[in-house]
Amino acid sequence: MGHLENKIEANNRSILEVLDNKKYTVDYYQREYNWEQKHIVQLVTDLYNAFLDNYDCSHQRPDVANYNSYYLDPFVLSEKSGKRSIIDGQQRLTSLTLFLIYLNNKQKSLGLSATISGMIFSEKFGEKSFNIDVAERTPCLDVLFNQGCRYLVTTF
Repeated sequence: MGHLENKIEANNRSILEVLDNKKYTVDYYQREYNWEQKHIVQLVTDLYNAFLDNYDCSHQRPDVANYNSYYLDPFVLSEKSGKRSIIDGQQRLTSLTLFLIYLNNKQKSLGLSATISGMIFSEKFGEKSFNIDVAERTPCLDVLFNQGCRYLVTTF
């Protein structure tokens, strides 16, 4: 049998496994990010409710590892020349990245030491790049990550 270039694999993965220190591009033919507030609210509400279905006030932080997972629908990726490209799911991955940036800023403002920044960006040779590596989005993501949402609202 010959080598399959377009092999399809389906695996269950956590958000951490999908985003932590990974790089994804979005091909030029993919639609631009266009989720509205209602889409973000639905995603966050679904994640919140999935968490609460398992939560008990007697649980400790490590107990969360045993909670049921939440199905986010599939992400379809392609890999060419060592680069991963998002074929389907870029709206969800981008929204998750924005949500993680919000949570990261919230953690910083509360003085919490846990870090989730590896799911937002990674560093190589001292240079930071976001997990969804789209040049046109970088300035906006930089502002959101470094200065938070309030800066965007008051500036733009």
